[in-house]
Amino acid sequence: MPGSSHQWPAPLRTGDQVGIAAASSCLRDHDTLLEGVAVLTSWGLQVNPPPPLERRWGYLAGRDDERRKDLLLPSQGALVACARGGWGAARLLEAPITWTDGWLLGFSDVTALLCSRWARGLGGGIHGPLLTTLASEPPWSQERLRSLLFGQPVPSLQGTCWRSGHASGPLVTINLTVASHLLGTPHLPDLRGAILVIEDVGEVPYRIDRMLTHWRLAGVLHQLAGIGFGRFSGCDDDSEEASADTFTLEQVLRERIADLNCPVIADLPVGHGTGGNAALPVGVEAQLDADQGTLSVAMPFQR
Repeated sequence: MPGSSHQWPAPLRTGDQVGIAAASSCLRDHDTLLEGVAVLTSWGLQVNPPPPLERRWGYLAGRDDERRKDLLLPSQGALVACARGGWGAARLLEAPITWTDGWLLGFSDVTALLCSRWARGLGGGIHGPLLTTLASEPPWSQERLRSLLFGQPVPSLQGTCWRSGHASGPLVTINLTVASHLLGTPHLPDLRGAILVIEDVGEVPYRIDRMLTHWRLAGVLHQLAGIGFGRFSGCDDDSEEASADTFTLEQVLRERIADLNCPVIADLPVGHGTGGNAALPVGVEAQLDADQGTLSVAMPFQR
């Protein structure tokens, strides 16, 4: 259970240090990075200098060993905030990472790191804004993240009921594409009895269908306690080639979970796109009330 078999870091305090990890694609926008740093600084945190923008290796933000060093919490601080997504974080899992107590923040490609930490028995992962997206988050989303990091309660998220019922269990939030490539590896945590929140971006319906079918064939979806769908930005096929014979995104999602015996809510404000990317701690005990369309989280690390 969260908080018992998993280790949770202490909530942040004013003056704590924050390290910046460029664990995925190369950094391109210095302005949005500095704007995100300014948000963290306004919370009273001390942010370490970011990796240099010129640190690149092809499309990655440096070689694997360089990017892996960004994640070492003792030298970085109480929180490591990932700068951006893209691709590359899963490559870092090919060699051992010395995970230590502390917080890790990010989403999208960072899903690989968040899942791996939880699978290794460490809490402290937060699926939430990247440093380059933090400043563009609406005030409610920024405040939600600040509250979680500082050990303060956060309100329930509101979604839409797709299948009624109630569920409780550890909460895991994923980017579908990234997490699909963790299936069959030790880096995907045991999801039996979990509440799984899923989001993605830029994947047309047939590719969403293919990935969810993979999860079904692996037997994972049938063991979940509940499902929440966040945003699937740019995932409807509106190309000229699309015809009346295709499936919409919603049709794919509804059909692929139709026979699962668990409550389901959709339209959660989580993931890529506009409107806010609500921060969710990985592995905490969560309550999904599909009748009310709400998702709430417990706070094992609350002050």
